[in-house]
Amino acid sequence: MNLEERSINAVRMLSVDAIEKANSGHPGLPLGAAAFTYELWANHLSINPDDQKWINRDRFVLSAGHGSAMLYSLLHLFGFGLTIDDLKAFRQVDSLTPGHPEYKHTNGVECTTGPLGQGIAMAVGMAMAEEHLAAMYNKDDLKLIDHYTYVVCGDGDLMEGVALEAISLAGTLNLNKLIVLYDSNKITIEGSTDLAFREDVVKKFEACGWCTREVSDGNNLMEINEAINSAKNDPHPTLIKINTKIGYGSPVANSSKAHGSPLGADNLKATKEYFGYSEEPFHVDEDVYENIKSHVENKKIIYEGWKRVEQLYKEKYPEEYKNLMDVYENKKKEAFLNEEDFYSFDKDLATRANSGEIINRIANKVNYLFGGSADLAPSNNTHMNNSSNFSAEDRLGNNINFGIREHAMGAITNGILLHGGLRSYCGTFLVFSDYMKPALRLASLQMLPNIFVLTHDSIGVGEDGPTHQPVDQIPMLRSIPNMIVFRPADGFETAVAWKVAMNSTSTPVCLILTRQKLKRLNSSINACKGAYIIKKEEGELEKIVIASGSEVSIALEAAEGLKGVRVVSMPSMELFEAQPAEYREEVLPSNIEKRISVEAASTFGWAKYVGLKGVSIGMESFGMSGPGPEVFEYFRITSSRIREELEKL
Repeated sequence: MNLEERSINAVRMLSVDAIEKANSGHPGLPLGAAAFTYELWANHLSINPDDQKWINRDRFVLSAGHGSAMLYSLLHLFGFGLTIDDLKAFRQVDSLTPGHPEYKHTNGVECTTGPLGQGIAMAVGMAMAEEHLAAMYNKDDLKLIDHYTYVVCGDGDLMEGVALEAISLAGTLNLNKLIVLYDSNKITIEGSTDLAFREDVVKKFEACGWCTREVSDGNNLMEINEAINSAKNDPHPTLIKINTKIGYGSPVANSSKAHGSPLGADNLKATKEYFGYSEEPFHVDEDVYENIKSHVENKKIIYEGWKRVEQLYKEKYPEEYKNLMDVYENKKKEAFLNEEDFYSFDKDLATRANSGEIINRIANKVNYLFGGSADLAPSNNTHMNNSSNFSAEDRLGNNINFGIREHAMGAITNGILLHGGLRSYCGTFLVFSDYMKPALRLASLQMLPNIFVLTHDSIGVGEDGPTHQPVDQIPMLRSIPNMIVFRPADGFETAVAWKVAMNSTSTPVCLILTRQKLKRLNSSINACKGAYIIKKEEGELEKIVIASGSEVSIALEAAEGLKGVRVVSMPSMELFEAQPAEYREEVLPSNIEKRISVEAASTFGWAKYVGLKGVSIGMESFGMSGPGPEVFEYFRITSSRIREELEKL
């Protein structure tokens, strides 16, 4: 057995030892996929453990995130700082080796994966970012951005709808530096993939515009190497289908028993005997470490060559280099976000229209905004007028046409942010945020400041009826940890929302915007604090009306002429909760128990602010079709209803 094969076996055995010690995990993928993944890491992947955030590194995405033990074994062997003790702590509380890979938690993990299909979709975003940045910054004499995005996926990934959405768009955009290595072992938890998955995957990818390769034996390093080299030279994104055996080398190989349970002591012993490997847990021969170290040293030679290019670029194009690095390192603090013109509008508009103007105000000042809509740009006003559309023919375009692919859109824009060097946003109707909930959740989990423009925010949608009138989506979004939900009441508050979003470095922001026109109000920059007094009470404070979005103007109308009534605009519960207790008490004094909340959505969540003695005016059912103002009247989300409730209090 040669040194490369023994190195592959080290990946396998470290993985199954970690799983056995944890008594939890997925040994099937590491045993079956270690050979082709090791070949990729050793001889193709451009990385440098001494500069792990090197901007021109190749990106590696383990979309089949349940195979995390294999990734941790590779990160240990290739010098990314994981120790044997870290591998021994696999799946334990507060360890660096959690059950699925977590971005910003473990060095070398490019994105959080585990929910199948998400990794492929985020990788598409990474590949798009690479192409766009290369077009923006590369010069004829100096290529600053020039790298690949590699994905390891399994059968389960390719069953998920989000994967097909992303694969289709990647083919349309001809992302030729995207290479997917498909671990085709034909087994899922319930048994053979034939139970539910019989299509020809290769033909499906070809139909989507991909080049394809097939490796007959997932342990044949020469065949794997040739396929990867060929993929690098293909003019299209490439799928490499690699035929493997799940749990290869173990007594449970080629069965569903290998997928998600430890091998057990007897099977582990038999597996180590099959590979001729030491029975000592977590054992690695010293010459294996040295072999992998030699591969890393070769990678560092490539890295040093790039560093010379970087230095020349920095000297020759200093402003462009600084702009790229400032965005990449989240150092951009744009002064224009504080200028008066940024917040001003000369007429009443729907907040979706306000947002569209603001997007263009930003795009006219910066070059790093990269986003678009799920085939709704004319409706949710997400188009940047000073730029073309990103396409297979035009890599410089800042506008992205995602097509009707909300789920992939959310994941792809996450991937753009994960790549670095750009700020992404995406847009759809609020009701369709349901389609991209997993991507919204992963944006929050990964602490990505993605911007989600969600328009047509209430029963004000009107004639399209209950299928398009969101009533339950805002509470859903508010329930996600590390998510800012901002529902502005007018153009000024919409500009504040965009300022919050652009300045965020670790929290995604959902902008909840109207279809219908709203009046300009006496709004305040204190909207950035999540809530503020938009109408101070006359005389002694007795009652408080709290509203968001389009209902703020209704609340103001209701309070007109009433003594002792304060109106609070609360565009963001999350931002308000982040304020000091003194400010929160100033806005909502705890001794004032007579309170009303008003929001044209589910009332779920408002009890926190109105208390047991308060009233929440909102939706307790789905909406109905009809002109927006009439629908508001039908459900009694009106100023007269607010006045009635104030009198009852």
